[in-house]
Parts: sequence; structure tokens; C-alpha cells
Amino acid sequence: MNEFYPETEPYNHFLLTVGNGHQIYVEQCGNPEGQPVLFVHGGPGGGCSANDRRFFDPEQYRIILFDQRGCGRSLPHGDLTNNETQFLVNDIEQIRHHLDVQKWHVFGGSWGSTLALVYAQAHPAHVTSLVLRGIFLARPQDTLWTFTDGGGAARIFPDYWQEYVDALPEGQSQDSVNGAYEIMIGDDKAAALKVARAWSLWEIRCCTLTPDEEFIKHCDDDESCWTLARHEAHYMVNDCFLTDNQIIKNCDKIKDIPTTIVHGRYDIVCPFDNAWELHKHLPKSELLISTDAGHASVEGQTKHHLVGATDKMLGL
Repeated sequence: MNEFYPETEPYNHFLLTVGNGHQIYVEQCGNPEGQPVLFVHGGPGGGCSANDRRFFDPEQYRIILFDQRGCGRSLPHGDLTNNETQFLVNDIEQIRHHLDVQKWHVFGGSWGSTLALVYAQAHPAHVTSLVLRGIFLARPQDTLWTFTDGGGAARIFPDYWQEYVDALPEGQSQDSVNGAYEIMIGDDKAAALKVARAWSLWEIRCCTLTPDEEFIKHCDDDESCWTLARHEAHYMVNDCFLTDNQIIKNCDKIKDIPTTIVHGRYDIVCPFDNAWELHKHLPKSELLISTDAGHASVEGQTKHHLVGATDKMLGL
């Protein structure tokens, strides 16, 4: 079974000034003369980790990772101003120009799949291939599924959902993400952090098919929760700064880009119908179903499929 490649350290890292007061953290690993591949992290608001480098053969790939605006090691930390999808697409292009890359493979999971798709649809001539995991199409129904009382996720994990709701002010309705968002951007920092931690824990606990305390432990520090929850809510209340069903409507722009879609059969955060819908509109794509996995990239079969996909795209 395909496993992670060995741990590798960056041979280069820097902050790239992209405008609007933002600086983006960028790092490069692997072979400086290898095939360029861009890793696009999830969230929004997640940031990259050392394990994210390990989906790629470091002898064959020039591995490029970056933290999106306001999260990870990018500055200013937690800043939501001028933080929209099109700005992130433009940031990716600035990274490509700065690194003098003509074309690159693009790998993205969860929100990273969303951003990778939007980027590829805007700049298809610069994308060699796509590997996409845990598809999030960023439609209103996708937000409703995960973050409303009547959503499907809350029906599957009502106990976890109740712990999240209990962190909200007494009597507050949670029919949408708006209430939580207003608290998280408000002046009461203690209340904001309480809701951010509860929001993040709710989502993280839903990520794996079987409970994984180690996975949760790596994601539940205050700083990570703060950026993940606030960024996600910021994007969700603004329909991810996309037009209605934008990704599906623009699939014709990327129909000839070799694409591998990997999705967990039991993904509760981003249900499998997201991947199925995308695959239907990209008939040349390859859909790999992880039959024993949820949403997380580190679950066994999903990891196997992803490493296999990056090995395969070396031949493109």
C-alpha cells in the first residue's frame, strides 16, 4: 500500500508581499529541478503542515506549499480584510510568477479542492494536472449540511453538535453561520475564542470515520482554532465569494486537464455527492472512492490513493 514519503525539510522559504497589507508564507521542498507541484491547504484558514509535503516523491517533485492569507505563518495572522477567493487566486498566480514556474501540478483537499478548481478554471494554461481530495463545491447546501441545526452532519453526530451549540450564547438560534460569525468577529475576545474552539472541534471530530484522538490533538490549539473557525465562517457567510454553482458551471474550462478525484465514502464534512457531481461534469476525470474513510487526508485508503495519484501524474 502506498505510504507517505519520508519527512523532508524546506530548502527555501520566504514571505511574499502580495498587496492589501498581506504577506504570504511560501516554502519549497524536494528537488529544485523536479516537476513543480503546488499544495493547496484546506479550511479556509487551515495552513500547511509537515505531513503535507509527504504526498510527493521529494526526488521527483519541486514541492511548493503556501499558507493562505491570514493563516498559518502568513501575516498579519487572522486578518480577514481583503480576504476573498479571488484574492487567493491572484496570490497563487503571484507565487507562480515569483518562482518562475510556467506550469505546475495542483493538489488540493477540502477547501483546497475548491480553491484549486477555481484557480484552474481561471488559469487552465498553467495547470498540468489536478489531484483533488474531499471535494467541497462551496454551494449554499454544502454549508447548510455541516453548520446548521437541520443539516445532515448534525443528525449523524447530534452529541458533537450539541457541544458546539452549547458554546453559543443562551437562546441563540443556529439556523445559519451568521450568529457564530458575528461573535467571532466581535469585541468579546473570550466569547469569540470559545465559539471558535467549539466550531473547530465540531468539524475536526467529524473528519475521520473512526474516532482519532491523535488527529484531534494536532488541530485543537487556540491559534489553529481561531483562524480555522473565523476564516471558514467569513467565507461561508459570503457564499465563499463565488457565484451560484460557479465551479460546476465552469467545468468545461478544465475538461482536458488530467484530474484525479479522491473522496471518502463516509465523508460527513463534505458528503460524497460533491465528488460525484464534479466527476459527472469532468467525464475524463478518475474518481477513486476510499471505502473505509471519512474526510481526512491521513486516513489509510485515502492516503494510499493520494500518494498513488501523485506518483501517476509524474508521467504527464
